[in-house]
Parts: sequence; C-alpha cells; structure tokens
Amino acid sequence: MKFMVLVKADENTEGGAMPTEQDLAEMGKFNEELVKAGVMLAGEGLLPSSKGVRLRYSDQGTTVLDGPFTETKELIAGFWILEVSSREEVIEWMKRAPFQNTTIEIRQVASEEDFGDAMTPELREHEARLRQQVEQQQGR
Repeated sequence: MKFMVLVKADENTEGGAMPTEQDLAEMGKFNEELVKAGVMLAGEGLLPSSKGVRLRYSDQGTTVLDGPFTETKELIAGFWILEVSSREEVIEWMKRAPFQNTTIEIRQVASEEDFGDAMTPELREHEARLRQQVEQQQGR
C-alpha cells in the first residue's frame, strides 16, 4: 500500500524560514532509516506558497491564481510517499519523524482497484505503459 504523508505548513514555513543544519541532519537521518527499510519512494520539502500557483477549472475556462495563499492551515510544506504494508505501519514510521509543533496528514494513494469498472483493461494497459516510460526516463 502506498501512502502520502503531507506535512502541513505554518507561519514559519510560509514565511520562508529554512530549516537549520541540525534540522536537516535529523531529517536526513530519519529519511535514511526509511530508505534502508525500503519504504520510502519519494520525499521533498516545498517552498512557500508565495512561489506557487493554483489553477481553477470551470465551465468558463481556467483561471491562474498566483500565491501566496492566505489559509496557512490548508497549505503543505513537504511530503513523503511511502510503500508499507498497512496504515498502522505508516503511522508507526511517522511517529518517529523529528518534528516539533508540526501537523502531518497521512492519505492512502489510490490504486487501480479503487476505481472499479471505470478502469477498463485498455486504461490499465495505458497506465502501465506510462509508468514503464517514467521508470525508463528515471533510469530504473
């Protein structure tokens, strides 16, 4: 099962505060544990929403909205994608993350099976080809 772990933004991350060398070292150590356990597929920090953009789609077209975005509680400062055996396992891993005064959100990544009959054999084949192409582009 794949899970996305979303690290919520706060005033500091939205203000552009960068982690200290000690913060980076502690997070690097935690990430190394995830990699050695074979559960980490990806993980990155995100710059403040002032460097971001939103696209809003409607019947009238697409609207581009430049950041910053004001509702800090709804913003994301970073993420991991982990492949683990259960929701409980990802929770146990994330209890060990070196955070203080931070909120994270854990969401399961949808799989083809979650889409039921809407994911036809043709769509599954197309998706498999795209995934293979991405892996080739990344040298896997």
